[in-house]
Amino acid sequence: MDIILISGCIAIGFIVGFILRYVFAKFDANSVEQRADNIINEAKIKGDAKAKEIIMAARDNADRERKEAEKEIKERKVEIQNTEKRLNQREDNLDRKMDSLDKKEKDLQQKEKNVENKEKNVEQKLSEVEQIKNEQKTILEKLSGLTREEAKERLVKEMVDEAKRDAAILGQRIEQETRENANKKAKEILSIAIQKVAADHTVDTTTSTVQIPNDEIKGRIIGREGRNIKAFEQATGVDLIIDDTPEAITISAFDGVRRFVAKKALEKLIADGRIHPARIEEVVQKMQKEVEDMIKETGEQAAIDSGVPGLHPEIIKLLGRLKFRTSYGQNQLQHTLEVTWLAGAIAGELGLDVTFCKKAGLMHDIGKAVDHEVEGTHHQISAELAKKYGESPKMVNAILAHHEGFAEPQSPEAFVIIAADAISAARPGARRETIENYLKRLEKLETVAKEFKGVSSAYAIQAGREVRILVEPENIDDAQSQVLAHDIAKKIENELEYPGQIKVTVIREVRAQDIAK
Repeated sequence: MDIILISGCIAIGFIVGFILRYVFAKFDANSVEQRADNIINEAKIKGDAKAKEIIMAARDNADRERKEAEKEIKERKVEIQNTEKRLNQREDNLDRKMDSLDKKEKDLQQKEKNVENKEKNVEQKLSEVEQIKNEQKTILEKLSGLTREEAKERLVKEMVDEAKRDAAILGQRIEQETRENANKKAKEILSIAIQKVAADHTVDTTTSTVQIPNDEIKGRIIGREGRNIKAFEQATGVDLIIDDTPEAITISAFDGVRRFVAKKALEKLIADGRIHPARIEEVVQKMQKEVEDMIKETGEQAAIDSGVPGLHPEIIKLLGRLKFRTSYGQNQLQHTLEVTWLAGAIAGELGLDVTFCKKAGLMHDIGKAVDHEVEGTHHQISAELAKKYGESPKMVNAILAHHEGFAEPQSPEAFVIIAADAISAARPGARRETIENYLKRLEKLETVAKEFKGVSSAYAIQAGREVRILVEPENIDDAQSQVLAHDIAKKIENELEYPGQIKVTVIREVRAQDIAK
């Protein structure tokens, strides 16, 4: 019964809940529909307002763009109108120019016709002139007694002679001006270079005499049956001259190094007192080692003094050997260093390669260190040694060309080496030569000058530094004197060897005399 009751209650509750939910649902639906209608109405109102705003904005934009387009169209029209005006002006200018050109063309055609007519007249007149000239030539040939070719030849000869005189005068003036300017500049450069070097210059006379305390030493040096002197000469490669000269022994050898070794060894033997073949060989070997070390040190010092680093070791040794070599009484190492310093100073003044010039100056005479052992002149040997030890072709040429006649200088630096070598050799007291060679040079100088036509006499003066030439005034005029001086100077350069330079002075003197009675 309870279960039935509970079930009935549940069923009643379910039915009542269903009815209530239906009622509430219908009420809610009516409310939602009303709200939806309100929302739709509000949306319509807002949409109409928004549409009106958009339409108004679009109309404003369209009006603004239309106004801008109208303004641009007006500006374009104005610009087109201006362009049309300019084009019309240009067209008018072109028309005027064309009219002017047409007029000029007509004028030119008229002028061409006039020129053609004149040419015809000129040709006609030329033919008449040629006929008259031929007639005059015939008359002149009859009057002068010369044919046309002979007269022409004489006229050409006179014109050539006159041209030569004018050229000689002009050349003299130009050469004089050039020489003055060049001499001035050269003197400035050389004076600066020599002042920078400022080397003491003395003639180095190599001696081969060894002083001894008394003449009894001579016998000990000779030894029994001459064995000591033979051993000494064999070990050193020199000749000992023991004569009646008191307290002196002379050493003779063409090699300065061997002569120096022999001198030092002999001095040591005399000081030591023990003189026999075994001791001689021992002392000579010791001196040779000391001299070799001294040669190396001398070469290294020479490279340092000249400011030329990186020399080949064999070049260093050859430089050291130059200390024992003389040329015309001038110490060869001192000459080499002086040429190096002068070349560097001159190159600095001229803006050339100073390092190259110093190196070339230091190596230009290294062949003299071995010229008694190798065939060839010293500059050829020097060039070969430079090439052997890896120097450049430019360096080899500068060394080979420092004496004329063997190679043409191929660089400005090569000319610097020539100048520096000449300055060092030509300075007063730098070299000495025998009186016989000196007299022969002066005689040859006068002979060369006298070989030219028109020279009456020639005199070498100022110790051969100048030659004065007197010419025949009736055969040589003033212009030809300049040409003669130039030709003689060139021949002296080609045929003579001399230090420094020689001045050639040609003197032409005309004397007029009369007697008052």
